[in-house]
Amino acid sequence: MAKSQDAIALLKEDHRTVEKLFKQFEEAKGEGRKEKLARQICLELTVHTAIEEEIFYPACKGKIEDEDLLKEAYVEHDSAKLLMAEIEAGNGETDDFFDAKVQVLSEQIEHHVEEEEKDLFPKVRKADIDLDALGEQMAARKKELTSTYKESGVPEPELTTMDEVSI
Repeated sequence: MAKSQDAIALLKEDHRTVEKLFKQFEEAKGEGRKEKLARQICLELTVHTAIEEEIFYPACKGKIEDEDLLKEAYVEHDSAKLLMAEIEAGNGETDDFFDAKVQVLSEQIEHHVEEEEKDLFPKVRKADIDLDALGEQMAARKKELTSTYKESGVPEPELTTMDEVSI
């Protein structure tokens, strides 16, 4: 049994995991290595955004002073989900834009992480939220989603703030 951690510690750990995966992607060489890493990044981010949107952000609503931070986070998630869907549908060998899509996703996530860790998380720490209980709930959901997505694949993105677009 893993030691329990509060919700913010769990999210920061996810952030570090994805940062490492993006770095590995940048340095990757060899048959299919980049594509495998890109799919791992998408899996990690899909689970992460799901637990934030299902559990963490709703727990913060009405309890932190700058709720615009939550709205911005949802929009950033939707933007990332669209890119992840493109990456998941793509092929690292035949999509000329594959590496560029992963690079842009990396930059978007870096921006999102910075805002969460510098602006949102300190406000959440001051709020009246049981972060330990929230962390337990998020860890359980994360485990469940990771198992499901590894088995059946990453689902089509569900957008919170954008209408479905077709180009």
